[in-house]
Amino acid sequence: MKILNLYAGIGGNRKLWGNTHQITAVEIDPKKAEIYKDLFPGDEVIISDAHQYLLEHYNEYDFIWGSPPCPTHSRTNYFLNKKGIIRYPDMALYQEIIFLTHFFKGKFLIENVISYYTPLVTPQISGRHYFWANFKIPTLPERIKIGRMNGCSLELGKSQNELRMETFKLFGFDLSKYKIKNKELLLRNCVDPEIGLSILETVQGIYKQKNVEQVGLFSACT
Repeated sequence: MKILNLYAGIGGNRKLWGNTHQITAVEIDPKKAEIYKDLFPGDEVIISDAHQYLLEHYNEYDFIWGSPPCPTHSRTNYFLNKKGIIRYPDMALYQEIIFLTHFFKGKFLIENVISYYTPLVTPQISGRHYFWANFKIPTLPERIKIGRMNGCSLELGKSQNELRMETFKLFGFDLSKYKIKNKELLLRNCVDPEIGLSILETVQGIYKQKNVEQVGLFSACT
């Protein structure tokens, strides 16, 4: 399949997709894009605005995955608002959902955090994610839980930071060789690779079934 991976980050969702697909990753941050390219050298990596790239190239792909920036939508905005950080939610999220729903002929999925407001377009929900897709996503186990961890070195023998880093190891990324600040934030923004794989396998199954049905139709005609 030809896959477009938007707002690719370091490729959490893509990690278990293998090397049999033609994947284009779009990431605006050059440092993140550099890490992605190093981890997945077979992918085409484009440093660009994913929102605009989607508009110009959406019809070139079989499957589109988008994980737009989530900070303006997350529940942390309640806390931030009280601290004087006041901002609108970024409506580019809904622009992409609406556009793909009406004009994209392939399969798409847009992922984001559970928002502090009632979603303007009803999503599918799994774990700590909202998913907007034109297919039913599989039941996804919440294998990696990232939140406030009450670690206590005296009682548990591990600090909160140590517990968090153990959780991040489940993503399967080793970022030790990269000179980039706030590696923890990079990992926090990753989608669990097993969720990414489960969704891709669902899409592959849909296309496979479609091909079987088409072959059956032509066979019946002959």
